[in-house]
Amino acid sequence: MKILAGSANPKLAASIAKRLDTPVADCLVKRFADSEVRVEIKENVRGEDVFVIQSTSEPANDHLMELLIMIDALSRASASRITAVIPYFGYARQDRKVGPRTPISAKLVANLITTAGADRVLTVDLHAGQVQGFFDIPTDNLYAVKEMEAHIRETYRGDIGKLCVVSPDVGGVVRARALSKRLDNADLAIVDKRRPEPGKAEVMNIIGEVEGKHCVLFDDIVDSGGTLVQAADALKAQGAASAAAYVSHAVLSGEAVERIAKSDNLTRLVVTDSIGNEANRDGVDKIETISIDRLLAEAIRRIANEESVSSLFD
Repeated sequence: MKILAGSANPKLAASIAKRLDTPVADCLVKRFADSEVRVEIKENVRGEDVFVIQSTSEPANDHLMELLIMIDALSRASASRITAVIPYFGYARQDRKVGPRTPISAKLVANLITTAGADRVLTVDLHAGQVQGFFDIPTDNLYAVKEMEAHIRETYRGDIGKLCVVSPDVGGVVRARALSKRLDNADLAIVDKRRPEPGKAEVMNIIGEVEGKHCVLFDDIVDSGGTLVQAADALKAQGAASAAAYVSHAVLSGEAVERIAKSDNLTRLVVTDSIGNEANRDGVDKIETISIDRLLAEAIRRIANEESVSSLFD
């Protein structure tokens, strides 16, 4: 196999390649003066099983174009199979029409990746599971819940019986319940909120008993951080012993890092390295990062060897 990396998250790509004992292939990704993306694969890939590691994170459009052009280059160079490894799949939040004359951008992006020449997609914690159906090629959606569970058990040793897993909204209940079951059927609560506009949310109520509990907010994306901070405030007001958050994808746009750092009631935010923006949160002790390199490396190994990927979660 060959591992290629775009510019979105070279550190994660290098960690994955190291675990697979395979070097990252030499690939030139540059820009013309007008910001046009230029790609040149510096190694022979004819007949190779190639995995392109690229999150479509900020700047989302630039990184998406890089991915599409790299896939096209590999296709024209006669790679036998091209797997787009997208740890964070941008545009996944636009998975349905939310009003008249609005797009379903997640479907459009899926079509672009397929048309570019990808044979398979590997991603982590899609915002909505149905996005897998937008692709007309095999798509594997991995879950970082094992990595989250291990960190929670280490952090709350001796207090596992006092945990309460909290879903930040009704749509995330299935995700929260999966973590709850892994944590010895911990209690479950839901944040009732409304979203007046994209990127903004208002917490209305807490559904469930959280008094005296160590609450763990569990979600797939943290963007502005407003929901987590408001939810932590609401949980503490309901008598929770503490409130922490575990989130797969750290978008952390705008003043999110500052907002989380200043929160009196959100004690900890744990995220994965699916998005390579660690520099944006350097020096903020409240934000911790756990790696999903092992998860992705094992999935890539299994795909290359034609083994089961779903058994990773048995």
